[in-house]
Amino acid sequence: RYTRIMRRLTVTMVLAAALLVAAGAAAHADIVTTTDPGQVHFLSDPVGAMKAAREKVAAGDVTGAIRDLGRYVAAHPGEAGPARLLGDLYYRVGDFSRAQAAYEAILAYNPADKETHNRLGTVYATLDRVDEAIEQFNASLPGTDSVPDLVTLHQRRGDFKQYQGSMERLASSFPYDADLQAELGRVYSASGRPNDAIVYYRRALDDDAQSLDALNWYGLALMDLHDNTTAIVQFAKCTALDPSDYACVANTGAAYLSLGLLNVAEPFLVRARDIAPEQPEALVNLGYLADARRDWKGAVAWYLRALAASPYSRDAYIDLGYEYENHQLYPQAEAVLVKGITVDPTEGRLHVLLGLTYQAIGHPDLALSQFKLAETSGDPAIANIARQSFIALTDTAPPTAAPTPHY
Repeated sequence: RYTRIMRRLTVTMVLAAALLVAAGAAAHADIVTTTDPGQVHFLSDPVGAMKAAREKVAAGDVTGAIRDLGRYVAAHPGEAGPARLLGDLYYRVGDFSRAQAAYEAILAYNPADKETHNRLGTVYATLDRVDEAIEQFNASLPGTDSVPDLVTLHQRRGDFKQYQGSMERLASSFPYDADLQAELGRVYSASGRPNDAIVYYRRALDDDAQSLDALNWYGLALMDLHDNTTAIVQFAKCTALDPSDYACVANTGAAYLSLGLLNVAEPFLVRARDIAPEQPEALVNLGYLADARRDWKGAVAWYLRALAASPYSRDAYIDLGYEYENHQLYPQAEAVLVKGITVDPTEGRLHVLLGLTYQAIGHPDLALSQFKLAETSGDPAIANIARQSFIALTDTAPPTAAPTPHY
């Protein structure tokens, strides 16, 4: 699921930037060679640097993007955008120490940078430094979508009820604070209470009808309730305010996919990919679209592309594992699903698919253990599939956890 800022611990999540110098592009002088041989100075062009890096990442050259962006950042130590996005790239390739250093360097000269607090929180959460992650995510609010991560971390720490209670008291004490109302809505969404969440998204929109975040989150809550048609209305309000808002464009495509309107969904997903080619969500859903059109090899290519862009995309692992398992490519399925479980060990769909894979290759003991793990899934449908598969282990055609559109 894509919210507005950063992927899930999932999920997930983000942007990249670098400086790309095209041979002969003198009219757009990204670099200037001085009269001193061997010395090259980068002109300041943070927007161009970010655009160039996205193109490199989309083309699969993450190493090149990191190399070029590192040079640019070294030449412009005060530009937070490219430096932050360099940290994002390091995070994506699993170099957490460099990602942490990049974010901490930004906060040293701009301690109020909420986006950077959000990303540093993600690094700490990935490293299981729960208290430090919570501190960083709190410092990022309002202004980022850190609440789902805070919900996960407080659940991990065992004080979620206290956290939820404090948010409820704050929202009650400041009923006209749109940010607080939306934050409480996110708490409810992240804990599986979309109806309650919608109440607070509406309150936030009453105070700020042009909040892109609230419009997007309202639409997501409606999708949780399977009201995709009304969700599309909310996303349309968002894109009318900002046609380049990746979240609302991508989620419009996901909503149309959920309605089975493949041809209508496709241009939204393509546009979302063009807006942010380094983001995995639209790529995953383009894979789902290919699968729905019975082009499973094309779907696999999209899922692999999503993982190249974001190795921590849980949904890409789920759908890629499904394709491999469904087409009896069991060694590939096992490798993908095991990797996916290291990214998100609580995701029931991954455990179900791995259990089905083990069952197919004749390891019933391993299959049973995976089905048991999946039974604890917070998704009742997945937990039910796991229970059925556990009971009917010898069935020749157990239920499958097919992919679904991701939003």
